[in-house]
Amino acid sequence: MLKRKYHKTPTTYDEQITLLKNRGLIIPDESKALRYLHQISYYRLSAYFLPYQKTKDKFNDDVNFNQILDIYRFDRELRLLVFDCIERIEIAIRSQMNHILVQNYNDSHWQDNQEIFKTTYSNKQGDEINPFRDFQKIIKKNCDSKRPEVFIKHYKEKYHAPPNPPSWMCIELLTIGEISRLYCGLKQNKDKQEIANFFGLHYTVFSSWLHTLTYVRNICAHHARLWNRELAIRPDILLKPRRNWIRDSFNNNQRTFYFMCTLKYLLWGANPNNHLSTKLNLLILKYPSIPIQFIGIPTDINGGMLKWKDESLWL
Repeated sequence: MLKRKYHKTPTTYDEQITLLKNRGLIIPDESKALRYLHQISYYRLSAYFLPYQKTKDKFNDDVNFNQILDIYRFDRELRLLVFDCIERIEIAIRSQMNHILVQNYNDSHWQDNQEIFKTTYSNKQGDEINPFRDFQKIIKKNCDSKRPEVFIKHYKEKYHAPPNPPSWMCIELLTIGEISRLYCGLKQNKDKQEIANFFGLHYTVFSSWLHTLTYVRNICAHHARLWNRELAIRPDILLKPRRNWIRDSFNNNQRTFYFMCTLKYLLWGANPNNHLSTKLNLLILKYPSIPIQFIGIPTDINGGMLKWKDESLWL
């Protein structure tokens, strides 16, 4: 594609209001719209314009600013809901990973056993990965910190050996992205499978879902758009579920709704009494005017949205 020089000039808030009106957006309360442009920014809101524009830069008839705000609010609440689920799942993964490896190697300090991990390898981006070395660096950085975690400080003050704290402390130092890399860096597929069994998955699918979990967690943490998003890191399609799942017609793993299905599936292990189905349905009912299909709920041949609530996963 032929590149060109960027030529758009900055605009004032008043000029942004004028631009929106010229493009056909109804703005019932201009002072309210100005406040939101101050607080959110035109650029961030513009991502929510697309469903209301059959023609680029021209709003469909009878679209008003409040509808745009409703999608923005829905997206924010969706991110908070997803973030809460990811927190529960992340904690369960930490617990299972540590428990399985402690039991399999009968070692409270399995993180210091280099034989458990793969040797140095390159990922798809060509980056060098050394799971053992990377984990040790994280532990050392925290142990050497002037303000270490309380549990690290307590260990260092009370014990002189082994030099590193036990694994159940060290694993708490990892971010979810580091947990994902640690899981992929385990040498024995048997270890991976025992961890994945808790979540009812084959270890290759679990590894893929964990990668996507990290990606979406970062989307939520940085307040980026989750509604109407095509996922850059897609979870593997689950072909052999061990628990209630969705029909093949819902297998659009490029979109947010499929990821929501993976969350629901993982929560059967992490939080069996979760209320994700109820919370998601209430959120959708709270914003009845927004085009909910843009989170990736498939439609039938007539364009009608499939009834996701009737799927066995969501019952």
